[in-house]
Amino acid sequence: MVLGTYHFANPGLDLHNATVDDVLSPRRQQEVSEVAAGLAAFRPTKVAVEVVTDAIPDRTLDAYRRYLAGEGAQERNEIFQIGFRLAKQVGLTSVIGVDAKGDFPFEELESFAEAEGRGAELKASIDSIGSRTRKFERRAKTSSVGALLKGLNDPAAIQEDHAWYMKMLSFGRGGDQPAAKLLGSWQARNVEICARLVQAVKPGERVVVVFGAGHSYLLRRCVLDLPGWTLVEPNLFLPD
Repeated sequence: MVLGTYHFANPGLDLHNATVDDVLSPRRQQEVSEVAAGLAAFRPTKVAVEVVTDAIPDRTLDAYRRYLAGEGAQERNEIFQIGFRLAKQVGLTSVIGVDAKGDFPFEELESFAEAEGRGAELKASIDSIGSRTRKFERRAKTSSVGALLKGLNDPAAIQEDHAWYMKMLSFGRGGDQPAAKLLGSWQARNVEICARLVQAVKPGERVVVVFGAGHSYLLRRCVLDLPGWTLVEPNLFLPD
């Protein structure tokens, strides 16, 4: 199961970043508990999260061990609020990190667009992402955490997110292909994440992968393309 999430404690690393209310409020904590309870019905035997752990041989997170000991309940990050909470609820003794570092050469795309007189076109495309982010923020005012996650994990929404990268492929000429380089870099990072996941999972395990929703399309593709693996839709388990 690939669970795409929004960032509960926004690190500000995306082209447009959603601002949402405090996940530690009583209302949101109840909703997060309902999300964890729903996902627990999948009976995961492993939880993987968006943390780089290449220096750790077994990829297990010390932060989760501290969480089991009673620390970190006030962390707003979705890794704690969903990943760790779910793992604790189903009795897992460890959580693994499978993230990978990667480049996102967006500046080269911007420079090319400006040089070709297409800066306004690129800006309009980026603004469309901003418009969707603002719509998400408006939904977040009245929707539950479960409902917000169900929207992000709808296959049509995931396809629409990835379509932005594909549309950008028109920005390029001859040997100068900044959009292809951008997409290739993004795909390379997600393939690296996929590799780390494959290397950490044993046959028969039931895994929940908790990552930012922008990764969903390529990580789902990873699972679909792996012989013997089955993709399970999170929306079958998420509450409204």
